[in-house]
Amino acid sequence: MIIAVSSPDGKFNTEFSPRFGRCKFFIIMNTDTREWESKPNPAANARGGAGPQAVQFLSDAGVKASITGRYGPNAFTTLKTAGIRAYIADAGTPEELLDRFIAGTLEEVNAATGREMH
Repeated sequence: MIIAVSSPDGKFNTEFSPRFGRCKFFIIMNTDTREWESKPNPAANARGGAGPQAVQFLSDAGVKASITGRYGPNAFTTLKTAGIRAYIADAGTPEELLDRFIAGTLEEVNAATGREMH
């Protein structure tokens, strides 16, 4: 499965970003092979609608699950429409979050976890 973790710097071994739509990078990972790549988030500096734009970017990359700190209502609705599962975390590196995802210990959410920020 292809998953994405929000990242402030695109590195696999630094703390993830709690922001979803406006994170600077996404770490895209394959849960089967543990291969990963860093991709700049094209929505990071969007004037509005960053969450849905980020979801479109992840959907185009084949992502099936996302891990971040919070999801606004527009981002969550777009994730649900795109068929991307939403997970939240409070701390960890992308590497640690990959391990937690594989172990099934991350919390999956079924609604927005924060208010719209823009």
